[in-house]
Amino acid sequence: MASVCLRGIKKQYGSTSVIKGVDLDIADGEFVVFVGPSGCGKSTLLRIIAGLEDITEGTLDIGGKVSNDVAPAERGIAMVFQSYALYPHMTVAENLGFALKLAKVPKPEIAARVEKAAAILQIGHLLDRRPNALSGGQRQRVAIGRAIVRKPEVFLFDEPLSNLDAALRGQTRVELARLHRELKATMIYVTHDQVEAMTLGQKIVVFNAGHIEQVGTPLELYERPVNKFVAGFLGSPRMNFLDVTLLGADERAATVRLPNGAEAQVAADVSRAAVGASLTLGARPEHVIILRHAADGEGVPAVVSLVEYLGDVMLVYAQVEGAREMVAVKCDADAAPPAAGDTVTLAFQPMRAYLFDSDGRVFPPAWNAASAPSTPAGATA
Repeated sequence: MASVCLRGIKKQYGSTSVIKGVDLDIADGEFVVFVGPSGCGKSTLLRIIAGLEDITEGTLDIGGKVSNDVAPAERGIAMVFQSYALYPHMTVAENLGFALKLAKVPKPEIAARVEKAAAILQIGHLLDRRPNALSGGQRQRVAIGRAIVRKPEVFLFDEPLSNLDAALRGQTRVELARLHRELKATMIYVTHDQVEAMTLGQKIVVFNAGHIEQVGTPLELYERPVNKFVAGFLGSPRMNFLDVTLLGADERAATVRLPNGAEAQVAADVSRAAVGASLTLGARPEHVIILRHAADGEGVPAVVSLVEYLGDVMLVYAQVEGAREMVAVKCDADAAPPAAGDTVTLAFQPMRAYLFDSDGRVFPPAWNAASAPSTPAGATA
């Protein structure tokens, strides 16, 4: 297998800049996921690594070798596309071995590689079938098998699960994770689905508008986003955002005024912001609490707009007066549900909430075990 190193990678189409200077190191045997909204440049960068797009500026190193001008077939990579692209007149075995046949690999070796790939992917019983006799998940495994038989140094996946239904996507994610463990291969996976990114990637690279916003493990990005974009992109439902005004701060927490005039505390170091500054409070749905027995002056009132039941959890969407967006709250499904139109009292957990400045940068946490606020807080105006 091989490492992949990108330095100052830029890609332009005429005057349009698609990749705006990317620096990234991918270790040998690492499973890295590129994630971001449509048009952010993640698939273009994958095609650059594959050799399907020329580099406008920068250096691409694969396995310790500068590969800018190396032909795709000589880069030691194999790519699995969104489309299965199987030959309909060939059997599964013939599809798996076709690239090896073109490379004039001896027939016994082709047969051995096909058999091994089929065993890894658990499709040995399908070798005599043609693609029209396969399910979508089986076709995708054949497409992955075509990459495996080539014994590449780097596997590239371009949204390979987007054509599958929800159940098959979940099953195939498990199979891809198992495949990585067995092959110990370097894998780069592109998706716009943050669930795929969080469940598959050892390291996630979040793209936005042609540049990298943040690189880290799924837990690091989820719990310690560097900015509002990353915080809002990862998580389902997305993080709640409320426009607030900074009222003051001490060593334990910052106090902010919410859109409806209520106050709340967030355990963040806002020393680089002035009192009166316009900030954004962020809180994930699982970190917002509906107070069942709120004391006078406690919490933030909100009117319930919608309740969604998802089996194990319940999502409550409530409107805080003056807020631009509804606040999503993730609750235990066994809890007594509020009804649309009910007024509930919300509380934000100070240690699990975030504050962002006007440029979207997150303020660092300002708590430790001794000084952090210990209870959810949200006081009236």
